[in-house]
Amino acid sequence: MHVASDIGGTFTDLVAFDEETGEFSLAKVPTTPDDLTRGVLETLDSARVEAARIGRFIHGTTLIINAITERKGARTGLLTTRGFRDVLEIGRANRPDIYNFSFRKPEPFVPRDLRLEVTERMSHKGEVLTPLDEDSVRRGVRALLDRGARAIAICFLHAYRSPVHERRAAEIARADTPTIPVSVSSEITREWREYERTSTAVLNAYVQPLAASYLSSLESSLTGRGAAGQALHVMQSSGGIATFPEARAAPIRLVESGPAGSVLGAVALGQLLGERDIISLDIGGTTAKSAVLPGREARITTGYKVEWTPTSPGYPLMIPVVDIAEIGAGGGSIARVDEAGRLEVGPRSAGAAPGPACYGRGGEEPTVTDASLLCGRINPAYFLGGSIPLDPTAARRAIRRLAAPCGVTDAEAARGILRLANAITETLLRSVTLRRGHDPREFALVAFGGGGPMHASALARSLRIRRVVIPVAPAHFSAWGMLMADVRADLVRTAVVRAQPSRASALAALLREIEPEIVARVCRGGLDPGRISTRRFAELRYVGQEHTVTVPLPGGPLDSAALEQTIERFHALHEQRYTFRLETAVEIVSLHVAAVGAVDTPRPARLERSPPDPAPARKGSRAVDFDDLGILETPLYERARLRAGMRVEGPAIVEEPAASTVLLPGDRLRVHEHGSLLVDIDTDARSPGEARPWPP
Repeated sequence: MHVASDIGGTFTDLVAFDEETGEFSLAKVPTTPDDLTRGVLETLDSARVEAARIGRFIHGTTLIINAITERKGARTGLLTTRGFRDVLEIGRANRPDIYNFSFRKPEPFVPRDLRLEVTERMSHKGEVLTPLDEDSVRRGVRALLDRGARAIAICFLHAYRSPVHERRAAEIARADTPTIPVSVSSEITREWREYERTSTAVLNAYVQPLAASYLSSLESSLTGRGAAGQALHVMQSSGGIATFPEARAAPIRLVESGPAGSVLGAVALGQLLGERDIISLDIGGTTAKSAVLPGREARITTGYKVEWTPTSPGYPLMIPVVDIAEIGAGGGSIARVDEAGRLEVGPRSAGAAPGPACYGRGGEEPTVTDASLLCGRINPAYFLGGSIPLDPTAARRAIRRLAAPCGVTDAEAARGILRLANAITETLLRSVTLRRGHDPREFALVAFGGGGPMHASALARSLRIRRVVIPVAPAHFSAWGMLMADVRADLVRTAVVRAQPSRASALAALLREIEPEIVARVCRGGLDPGRISTRRFAELRYVGQEHTVTVPLPGGPLDSAALEQTIERFHALHEQRYTFRLETAVEIVSLHVAAVGAVDTPRPARLERSPPDPAPARKGSRAVDFDDLGILETPLYERARLRAGMRVEGPAIVEEPAASTVLLPGDRLRVHEHGSLLVDIDTDARSPGEARPWPP
């Protein structure tokens, strides 16, 4: 049995695939912030999964990102090269909000008294300029412990070129403090940029004690129920899975583990449906996330930033992460009117506790879910299959708190909340498409999460997207995507050289050095070497530029012809992203090798075919508020009764226990043979509430 477990900010999901019967089982329970393991175990019980039958368990968690954003990590100390104590404080001069005269740099995670210097020095070529003073390492470790450090990070200058000093310092620190975790920058990343490497090592150390405790607790609970330890894996931000011991050593690689699973799911679904160019949209309880997948290929970046906003540079993490954009706009996002009378939605969320007002658990502030309920888009008696009855009266009371001061009706306020939530999410979709040189009209939108199917049609109309795809069990899609994950490891090595034919042999030699190392890492879990493939990329830039464009390397030997092909591909990608190309020299900054170990993944069963008439799935109707498209008596359909080939014309709502798919007037839905809902959008029609002011 294959099992995937995904902890979100509001709900914890589980998808299990029984290889013997070919059936999927689903479970969803409210996330348990006080003890995340309990929520995972509750989903196993709800789905009636016997731990002893688990052949592969894949876990995605928000623990790491939450520990960082909520400042719940360990008190961390830093050992660094003499003269570089304040790298974290200095950071970068470039920032997103350059005209903000009130700007304040983000506070370092390590206070200055816990940032200590060690005598050593490497050159940028990896040559020893000053030998490591081992006594200064010992003194530094003792001083950090005396000052209350419970985790230690080590980052020395130019260790990406030669990590020998870092490794020796780590040996000393681990010998002197066997109970204190030690994070070493060169064990996490081998790329240049001192500030980014230091930030990555520090944040890994910061979350390591918490991650080790949580993963050990989860492992103990699962093995105590009969699961085999070697079957347990964690989803990494790169889109691959790793063992629990690997995750404990480098937990920072799990910072976007859940969202990475959803992107893998979108890629797998695109292959199943024959959709080549995809935009994924995940609207959950707390956030909305999106990724653009041209050619069904997820872009991996090492330029990820925690807490980046249009006004804050955030904290850089130099780890491989699936390139996902995210905003604080989900079903639990709270609506309010600011001092200037403007309506705002998010980023603050009602979360799992107390949740939206309609949950009846003490929430009083209006949320997107409350607005959707008031507009008739959610069935109050069928939320999570009826396990959480929703209270329309509580939702109306919360909406009225916003409507009354503005002098509008409850219905107008609810429409305004949904209108703004759509506008915010549309900005997210534009950021991953138009701002990166992609035309959204050429893509299919795969929408999932509890809220994705409700908002997808309106968003597609605004962006003139031709087709929306709603997968099977969309509210569990991130967990389903994890079942599609292969074992994966990435290694990026900085090597700044001119991209010219004479350099091809040197670059090929570096690739031959990297590839066995990264393949060996994937083989540690006992994977058959014959099932391992490698993917190679180069980061290139024009000479004189600061940042790079990632370009796939051709297969086969990296000779002069392959290098010329790579350079031409760089020019084309640079022009697509930035609208210009230069007739100037190009240089390679880094080489990136990913080793992927293929594992057996489940394939959805085919549905029984049916005539187009959806009448057997019809379950009544109700009035639904479609904003300025009108309040319409809308047919309701039960998704479980839909069969392959059935067609539904909008307006309509397709209901299932954890999601509702809203079809606008003019939309045309067809059920695919594997169960996905294919919605053809009337791209000439107006989106509900388009260009309407607030208040109405």
